[in-house]
Amino acid sequence: MQKNLSKWQHAIVQIISYLYVLLFVYTAISKLLDFENFGIELAQSPLLSAYAGLIAPSVIIVELLIVVLLCFKATRLIGLYASFFLMIAFTVYIYLILNYSDFIPCSCGGIIEELSWTEHLVFNLVFAALALIAIVLTEKEKGTPTVAVVLKSVLHSLAAVGVVVALFLSSEHIIKKENNFIRRFGQHPIRDKIAFDLGVNSYYFAGIADGQVYLGNITAPFILTTVDTALTTKTEKRIQPDDTEHPFRSIQIKVKSPHFYMYDGSVPVIYRGRLDDSLARTISYADCYFSQLEVIDSVHFVFRTQSTETRAQVLGKLALEQDPKIILNHELLEKQIDGVFDTDGQLLRDDITGELVYIYFYRNQFMVVDSSLHLSRRLHTIDTIFRAQVQVRSLSDGRHKMGAPPLQVNKRSVVHNRLLFNESNLMGKYESREMWNQTAIIDMYRTDRQEYLGSFYVPNRGGHKMARMIVTDEHLFVLSGNEIVRYRFAQSVTRHFIKTGDAENLN
Repeated sequence: MQKNLSKWQHAIVQIISYLYVLLFVYTAISKLLDFENFGIELAQSPLLSAYAGLIAPSVIIVELLIVVLLCFKATRLIGLYASFFLMIAFTVYIYLILNYSDFIPCSCGGIIEELSWTEHLVFNLVFAALALIAIVLTEKEKGTPTVAVVLKSVLHSLAAVGVVVALFLSSEHIIKKENNFIRRFGQHPIRDKIAFDLGVNSYYFAGIADGQVYLGNITAPFILTTVDTALTTKTEKRIQPDDTEHPFRSIQIKVKSPHFYMYDGSVPVIYRGRLDDSLARTISYADCYFSQLEVIDSVHFVFRTQSTETRAQVLGKLALEQDPKIILNHELLEKQIDGVFDTDGQLLRDDITGELVYIYFYRNQFMVVDSSLHLSRRLHTIDTIFRAQVQVRSLSDGRHKMGAPPLQVNKRSVVHNRLLFNESNLMGKYESREMWNQTAIIDMYRTDRQEYLGSFYVPNRGGHKMARMIVTDEHLFVLSGNEIVRYRFAQSVTRHFIKTGDAENLN
């Protein structure tokens, strides 16, 4: 049996309905006018990143449909239930962000952009309560039993909670495990910038040890430069090799305390010296040629070379005290086209875990191996380039040559304390072209399992992009132009590093 409502009760229902009309019209139009930015903001949501492409237009369409339903008395009750459902969903979304997300993004904008997340939560709860009041009054006029009204309201609430929680759980799995190239940028993962002018732009990182950053110099290959980690003082030392009668092409220096190592893979020689001395003695000669080298300890090295049998690139180990000294593993680098250009990449070593990482330049893959060159795991980055897009021409003398510029996926990387920091060369979904022109994009991955942790921007310095980087437990050091720049990691990054005791247990 229907019951007639008083005029003021009718007025309450109409006022609440029109408030929702104003709210949804304003928010829908705001999102439409800046739709690209709305999609970018959703892509950065710690809850809905994976579904940004679907949710962005869906929310606008739903809000406008609810407006139409609220404008007519015959469909107003449906519109009120839809409004209640949507507002509960928004409320649950904010609650999950505040309590269960990896990070809290900037304000969600919308109706009142200056509100904090907590204030938005209160705002949504008030509007949800208003919708419930209008529902109760409208159902009362229809003569709906109170139990039925309560049941329908509870079911709508539970449905809203279920939808948001399900989206949250599945989105987190997709973003971290099966990402389809949507980056997630946390709030200020690097901060407190300090810069030091080195005078020239030809430096590279040789290593970090005992509170000192060691730099090599491409144009002065026998100079080892030291800068303290506070970036206040710089000293230089000229290295004196015991034998310089070699046709060097590109000498490199690596520091692994208490030693430094100098080598040129086009000449099969490795020198070793102490950091407190300038003399570098030959410890390996004519053992192997190599294009990249990583130091395990004072007598063990891992390198990349080209196989004389297959002409493909392979990883090998040099053990100075063993016979034979050289062990090659032909199975690690996976050939897709020619085994040379398609397997090109960067060899890295994690000084904390002792593991080695090889990340390909032209495909979304990297692998982790132990110091004996046993494969631990194959992992992938978040871009979608699984197969190297390189064109190779075979010359008459058996050599290979690039037929066209390749699509480079991964630009440069460092690994530290179980995390891979990779500068990507590809723009992901919902990203700003302006930010790509002004910054370098660093993606972070776990190396002990398949997991993408997020990304951050490294801003250009005076028009110069980041040229090189190196990482410690607390800082990111960057070479950009003539400067070395130090950034401090926020807790959102450092919490992923292995703690001191755990690191000791790995060795």
